[in-house]
Amino acid sequence: MFTYNPKPHFLNNKIILVTGAGDGIGKEAALNYAHFGATVILLGKTVKKLEAVYDQIIANGGAEPAIVPLDLAGATPSHYAGLAGSIEHQFGHLDGLLHNASMLGDLGPFLDISQEDWQAVMQVNVTSQFNLTQALLPLLKKPQTSSLVFTTSGVGLKARAYWGAYAISKFATQGMMEVLADEYENSGIKVNCINPGGTRTAMRAKAYPAEDSSLLKTPADIMPYYLYLMDAENCVEHGETLHAQA
Repeated sequence: MFTYNPKPHFLNNKIILVTGAGDGIGKEAALNYAHFGATVILLGKTVKKLEAVYDQIIANGGAEPAIVPLDLAGATPSHYAGLAGSIEHQFGHLDGLLHNASMLGDLGPFLDISQEDWQAVMQVNVTSQFNLTQALLPLLKKPQTSSLVFTTSGVGLKARAYWGAYAISKFATQGMMEVLADEYENSGIKVNCINPGGTRTAMRAKAYPAEDSSLLKTPADIMPYYLYLMDAENCVEHGETLHAQA
């Protein structure tokens, strides 16, 4: 069984950006990173949710986070370039990037995948990650060590019928991680994937509406994995996929 007991404040003075930080796993990760000392950049599309996470971090005594309202479905490379410029101006560097935001899309037969659904899922799950990573890599290269974490899925590792564009997008995510890990093999950037497994989130409920969610692990239950992968100084994995519910 995986055990990881981080030292108190091991993320002090670290700057970490989390996508999809307003809800579910992204919210829990942001709260945990802040709890251990990081200044968290909260990126998401719903300002009200981001403000609620901001308030919770402040109430818990964490460092003041930054809020970045951005809808990945409509974001362009210029948006990400502007974000990178703002982060560099305000913080000077970036210690961690967690790609958490994803879109499920429609589940069903391959022949029924619409152009609209395909484009939307690929934009959020693949293209936005490509653009954001490309924009922020120069900032991740500035510290001596940093962490780049992608979120995959069981259906992105072993194909499953009727999971359509979502499954294909997660195979692309896995490939993106592996390409970057190979390129940065001899650098200070640790590049990995995490597969959270069946977790009590809104996306899981949409995919399995008849499931008893009380039987699922909560985002808080799997946080040791997310903390470990952000501990670039002690994490030994690089180019690997960690399964939070192996």
